[in-house]
Amino acid sequence: MGMSDEEVEVHDQLTNLKRELKAVDQAKVVLIGDVIMDCYIHGYANNLNSRAPVPVLRETMREEDVGAAAHVARGLNSMGLKSYLFGVVGDDRAGLSILDALDEEGVNTDGIAVVEERTTTVKTRLLATRESLVQEEQLLLRWDIEEDEPVPEAAAVALYDRAINELDDAKVVILSDYGQGVVNDTGADRLINAALDKNVPIIADPKLTGLHRTHGVDWILFQSQGLELMRRRLGSSTGSEAAQRLIEQHNWKHLVVLSGEAGVTIYSANEATVHAPCTLDDLRQMIGLIDAAAVAIAVAISKSFSVQNTALLANAACECILGAERTEAFSLSREDLVDRIGEMTWNLQISKR
Repeated sequence: MGMSDEEVEVHDQLTNLKRELKAVDQAKVVLIGDVIMDCYIHGYANNLNSRAPVPVLRETMREEDVGAAAHVARGLNSMGLKSYLFGVVGDDRAGLSILDALDEEGVNTDGIAVVEERTTTVKTRLLATRESLVQEEQLLLRWDIEEDEPVPEAAAVALYDRAINELDDAKVVILSDYGQGVVNDTGADRLINAALDKNVPIIADPKLTGLHRTHGVDWILFQSQGLELMRRRLGSSTGSEAAQRLIEQHNWKHLVVLSGEAGVTIYSANEATVHAPCTLDDLRQMIGLIDAAAVAIAVAISKSFSVQNTALLANAACECILGAERTEAFSLSREDLVDRIGEMTWNLQISKR
């Protein structure tokens, strides 16, 4: 039995996406947001503590990596885009390690301000499995070290001044809000208005408490849990109804909802809703999911993809993350994305033989 007309269309779209991804265009992306350090501690959790019902982790490996907006910048560079990253770190070991790591990978760090006596945010995750099970790691705990004080006003103003000055010739603006103070009301309003004046599309990954900072944004990223929470707050009967209400309230063009095993759905102000189903059977983890989707959408904008193709590309990017086995695969790379699209195309063919 051959493919249906719809499946043939998806097959051809995926084939075209793969070809487009292999062509590097060096589009300029202005990226502003929180820069953090991610730490992963791996080990075995074979026993419970004798004095409390908590697992005992026997550490076997420790990794450090850049996170949040720095994670997005790395993905953009891997895709062949040219990222201009603006954020802050403290003058501590974690902050300097982030700068060193990005410099080594060729990510420009000139826009990252080092703020004296500020603590760089570090998010540490403990991941473990039983020693008899070499796979199926689970997250046991996450603890955060972060700064309670907002980014100093002078530093914040300077960041946004520099970001706005880089809008000329930019193809995309990304706001990566992890709640650490870089994306603030005044700065976001200035940057969004400047980008709108220059017709530069904007992608935002907002906190639900920061939706008021996203009025007029072109592409908004939610995970499905976020849309469900907003559905309840709005009193909507369905997620689709809530999505359309949010789009109208905030004057967004597109709301991209990442739903893990349910795939990616894009609700739009002036176009039909599109959905790309997840094709994975085994979902391993979700760390870096929104970052990967932001990178994929930036690529789609730079190449003027349709909403349908943007959904397919974002879904493929999410599958790269959802299927990752180790933390080194939590960042999206062009090689992995091309391979994943190739697998999706192949699976579509053989499933109909």
